[in-house]
Order: sequence, then C-alpha cells, then structure tokens
Amino acid sequence: MGVVYSVMVMVPILLAMAFFTLTERKILGYIQIRKGPNKVGYAGVLQPFLDAVKLLAKEMASPMYSSWGFFVAPGLALSLALLMWVNYYSVGSVHLGHGALFFLCVSSLSVYPVFMAGWASNSKYALLGAVRSVAQTISYEVTMVLVILMPLCLFMVYDFLKMPGIPWGVLLFPPILVMWVVTSLAETNRAPFDFAEGESELVSGFNIEYGGAGFALIFMGEYISIIFLSFLTSILFLGSYLLWVKVGVITFCFVWVRGALPRLRYDLLMGLTWKCYLPVTLSVLIPECIIIYSLS
Repeated sequence: MGVVYSVMVMVPILLAMAFFTLTERKILGYIQIRKGPNKVGYAGVLQPFLDAVKLLAKEMASPMYSSWGFFVAPGLALSLALLMWVNYYSVGSVHLGHGALFFLCVSSLSVYPVFMAGWASNSKYALLGAVRSVAQTISYEVTMVLVILMPLCLFMVYDFLKMPGIPWGVLLFPPILVMWVVTSLAETNRAPFDFAEGESELVSGFNIEYGGAGFALIFMGEYISIIFLSFLTSILFLGSYLLWVKVGVITFCFVWVRGALPRLRYDLLMGLTWKCYLPVTLSVLIPECIIIYSLS
C-alpha cells in the first residue's frame, strides 16, 4: 500500500512539472512578444505530453568511451528531486518529524548526478559545466542551510508542515527572503545563474551529450526541484495559508527572472555568496540563537 500511495502522490507532482514547462514557454513567449506553444490541443495544452512522447521515443545514444555513470545520472537526478517531496506527504504511516534535516541531506546529494553526467560524458564542455555547477551548488548550499535555520530556530520546529500559517518569516526577515530567492535560483541553476548550462560558452554544459530520455529525466528533476523550492519558500517565509496559490506565484517569478535578466559573471556569483550572503546570514543567525537560548 505504501508503494501505491507513493505513486498516487508522485503522479500529480509529475503532472505539475509537465504543465510548468508549458507555462514557462508561454510566459517567455509573451515576454519576447510572441506566442508560445499553441498548436497542439486547445492553446497548446497537450504540448507537454507530445514532448514527452518525442523525447522518450528517441534512441539513447552515448558518446564513445563514456562510462556507466552516463546512464545512471539522469535517473538519479530525477529520483533525488522526487525524494524531496517526502517532506510533503507521508509514506504509509511514516511521517518525517525532522523534515528539514532530510531536505538538507537530499539537496546536498544533488551535486552528484550533475558531476556524474559531466564526467561520464567524456566531453570537456560537459566536464567544465559540471565542475562549475558543483562549485556553485556547494557554495550556495552553505547560505541555504543558514537561511533555513532562521525560521526553524525561531519557531523551534524541524518539520516543514508544522510551520505557522502567518507569514512571520517575511515580516521578521525581509532582506533574508531576498537572499533566499537568489540562493534558490543558484541552487537550481536558473537564470541569471545558469552557468552549468551556459550555451554561449559551453554549447550546453554538463548535459551536452544527452538526448532523448536522458535529457528529459535531467530536466524533469530540475523543474521538480524548482516547484519544491517554491513550496519551501512559501512555507518558510510566506505562511502556509493559500499555499499552492503562493507556490504558483513564486514559480512564475522563476520564469519572469529568466526572461528579464542576463547571465551574471561567474566570479561575481561566487563572490556574492562568500563575501556578502555568508557574513550577513551569520550576523543574523548567531544573535537570534543567543536570544532564543537566553529566553528558553
């Protein structure tokens, strides 16, 4: 029954991911003063399903001298993205009482599929994109952990589903919310921090050698991670009331930023987290912990 229940929960997540890709293409189309997909079905509503059929039906080719990791990395990326949603539902009678710790453990593993895909592809462009992505993700992982600890320490809960409905996070830490949004963009390799997929200098980045099903699985994992981080943003900072309306607004902001901002320079990206975000988060978190400990 646990397996059946998990499948019933995962199907809506996959459907949300599919229609999020359609929504992104439509929004980017209107930002660029053109129509998005509008030929397949009413207003292009069937486009994600036909894209899935096209990608999954293609032959899975591999580069010469590629290793076993080339085939493992896409499935691992999707599995880790889906595993983060265990924080939202219970598998049978099991519920995570320390969901925040579980999320941090799973998100820290997300660098392995990317690096595995770049290294196993036997391509210098893929390897360079993977190295840049790993350095970027590890750097912003530090800031992400410190930002998550602020509301968790304030309310003394470690289960995301027990966070209060009132948006205390944005009321008490408004600048931290901006830092969290930037960190979320960097964690998911989204514009303007999409250095792992820099088309202008890396052709496509760590996924250059992938096509068909492998390409589809990698980007399914990326878009599922975007939806989950939007869910987490609402839980931590905006309150749990009208949760999915807020998630929709935040995912729209992900697309809006991609259509509005150019790619940042890589050295500025790394300097932003180590020289700016890390000192600021520590200067806020340490006094907060001291005050809470003294009052408790």
